[in-house]
Amino acid sequence: MCGIAGFYAIDETTQTEPVVRKMVAAIASRGPDGSKVSPHGRITLGHRRLAVIDLTTGDQPIYSTDNTAVVANGEIYNYIELKQAEYADYPYLTQSDCEVILPVHARHGWDFASELRGMFAVCVFDPRSGLLTLARDQFGMKPLYYMETGQGFLFASEIKALLAAEVVSPEIDRDQVQSFMAHHFTLGRKTVFDGICRLLPGETLILRDGRIVDRQVRPTVPREAPRALSRDAALDQLDAVFRDSIAVHCRSDVPIGLFLSGGVDSSCLLSVLAQDYGERLTTFTVGFPDTAVSDERDLAARLSRSAGADHVEVPYSADDFWESLPRIARYFDDPLIDPAILPTWKLAEVAAQDLKVVLSGEGGDEIFAGYGRYRRPWLRRLKGILGRFSNRGDIPPTEHNDDRWAVACSPAYTELQRLQARDMVDWLPHGLLSKLDKCLMAHGLEGRTPFLDTRVADFGFRLPDHLKIQGQDGKWLLKTWLQNRMPAAQPFTHKRGFTVPVGEWIASRSSDLVDLMPQQPGIREYFHPDVVRSAFAKPSGKMGFLAWSFLFFALWHYSYGLARPSSNGTVFDILADAVRG
Repeated sequence: MCGIAGFYAIDETTQTEPVVRKMVAAIASRGPDGSKVSPHGRITLGHRRLAVIDLTTGDQPIYSTDNTAVVANGEIYNYIELKQAEYADYPYLTQSDCEVILPVHARHGWDFASELRGMFAVCVFDPRSGLLTLARDQFGMKPLYYMETGQGFLFASEIKALLAAEVVSPEIDRDQVQSFMAHHFTLGRKTVFDGICRLLPGETLILRDGRIVDRQVRPTVPREAPRALSRDAALDQLDAVFRDSIAVHCRSDVPIGLFLSGGVDSSCLLSVLAQDYGERLTTFTVGFPDTAVSDERDLAARLSRSAGADHVEVPYSADDFWESLPRIARYFDDPLIDPAILPTWKLAEVAAQDLKVVLSGEGGDEIFAGYGRYRRPWLRRLKGILGRFSNRGDIPPTEHNDDRWAVACSPAYTELQRLQARDMVDWLPHGLLSKLDKCLMAHGLEGRTPFLDTRVADFGFRLPDHLKIQGQDGKWLLKTWLQNRMPAAQPFTHKRGFTVPVGEWIASRSSDLVDLMPQQPGIREYFHPDVVRSAFAKPSGKMGFLAWSFLFFALWHYSYGLARPSSNGTVFDILADAVRG
């Protein structure tokens, strides 16, 4: 796991190396184990390293015998199989999982990414042809942003690196602010900064002379209808593909941990990890003491102990909220209104003290149909009619700018598959995975998601609907499998879900916020003060979430709209400073 950056200039006289040095410095947290900037004529490549596999010879860029260079952020889980089979004759110089990208790219060209099983954002530069290739994994587990300018093409793992380059000064896009507030993240290729784009999940870009000359997008999920499977056959196949995924996701030269919520997805991971990694595994569970929300801390602790793992319970309090939120908002250059970023940030902060790698259960709900909205047929039909439109608030969504959107409308799909596919196009990469990547990489921690494996996704997405949902039970097959392996996980017991009490915390300080928030520069510029004041006057239920959204945006705008140099201090310190100007 790392961070990458690069600048491909149009003009040979453009100095790219000093720019890339600034970019690499801006993403230092992604790679505390090393940094390298490598000029190649009109292009300079940069890399930050978090050493997980091949701790001694895996520095990047890695070069082939013809001087083709690769820099990558992520892990290639099938690197051993590729090196032992189709690419066994290649003269490898390292033990890095990322070196295998070079012979795969040499054989398959722009389509090389379809051969890779892993999470990645990759850059390959061939000096003979002058072609630069960028590719991102099909689920969008690893981010990659880019900017086309009059001087050339810049790319990086985080937006803040592009801003640090100071080649141009992108403005905040008002339309994308509306999309952000409506959907809780921005959609598709566009970001909240005008002129800064994200490489789409599954997308490959080809550049020559600092300009894009071609692009291709691979679908996230298969376009076929469900397979016909019996219950017993499906359980056997699930056991095989899931155990295989966990095995390759545990390839590491450093110890691993597990974020354990007590829910179905993380308990499924634990049930397999317990057999092979129990005594070497550490589990982490977050809870909210002294609040009204429910959590699964007790169940998680019991399951961890039964697996023979070391268990760490991480409390998250109101003090954590008021003190850490400014730092979190500043790190989220690509903003995301999801309260789950708060406990995920704290979990990562604690886990990173002893570990470099943790496993997490993201993707289980999307692939095996766990969300409540999947279980209501009338809502599935309504969502199928409404398609992309959101009913989160009264702000109209902007045009969906994602080439993969058509895949969610395959005529072969059932209504359930169609809704799952849409979540995997939007919510999964721009919400869940963005949260996981940024919260963990802020602390130099790698997050791996075994549910988001090509084989698991192909199997789970194409299950018959009745093996995903039965009555009020979503993820029916996954729960049945877990019930057989680990009955103590209580997979069929009704759970209230994971809730972060942001409304409760904001309500405790609403008298301090109700007049302060409408004065915030970012709030005054984009929102009506009466709406903001109403949200903080009675911050409960939906109004509590709206108040949280305004608060996060105001803090984010402090760093990226006002361009203040730091976010030291509590929420109230930052809000007061913003008003003072």
